[in-house]
Amino acid sequence: MLILLLLLIVPIAVSAGKYWLGDRSVDWQSADRSSAGLLPPAAQHPDAVVRVFAARTVRWRGIFAVHSWIVVKPAGASRYTRYDYTAWGAPIRVNGFVADGRWFGDEPQLIAAADGEAAAAMIPKIEAAVKGYRLAAYGDYRAWPGPNSNTFVAAVMAAVPELRTTLPPTAIGKDYPWDGGWIAWTPSGTGVRATLGGYLGLTLGWIEGVELNVLGAVLGLDLRRPALKLPGLGRIGVSAA
Repeated sequence: MLILLLLLIVPIAVSAGKYWLGDRSVDWQSADRSSAGLLPPAAQHPDAVVRVFAARTVRWRGIFAVHSWIVVKPAGASRYTRYDYTAWGAPIRVNGFVADGRWFGDEPQLIAAADGEAAAAMIPKIEAAVKGYRLAAYGDYRAWPGPNSNTFVAAVMAAVPELRTTLPPTAIGKDYPWDGGWIAWTPSGTGVRATLGGYLGLTLGWIEGVELNVLGAVLGLDLRRPALKLPGLGRIGVSAA
């Protein structure tokens, strides 16, 4: 039990130290939200595109968590469409921000990518999942334990398991039961997730690895691409990409 507590607390303490030492912008009002240059100009890229991004969230919350979002572009489209889930107004926001924009100063991390015919096949499923998301009413958003942006993205990713990816351990809220069930398949479709309202949970999957969720903090091990998953710090080891 002591080792478990240390594995949960120490990484968060290290992340907090990095935050207070200024490893990212803390002035959210003037923070850069421009393009990070992770996407080519849509008009010059005729192929279909699907991207999942994540970046550290605003202020001190970034010690613990990232904000994630989804970007799509059908073949031949002249612009990208970005889907976010936020605390402001109606939770689902469409093109409220630059597709690959910095999240209040923090540069996005690429979580998943698909192009061409593979992306074209995914986009209708993604759009249907966004349209049918059951937690889309005013007041549904909750930063902790969910449903938040990571809950929304995890739910949409579950509609396209062929992406074969998972959100990082710092995506607090990804284990919240958006479908109302305590036990379900993981978004990748390669394992099982059990959760008690997002407060306590266990995930076992080939893509997700082994993850223990304690009050939103995720501690885990990726066996497929060897890495530790630590709260606050995220993934340490072989890249998931």
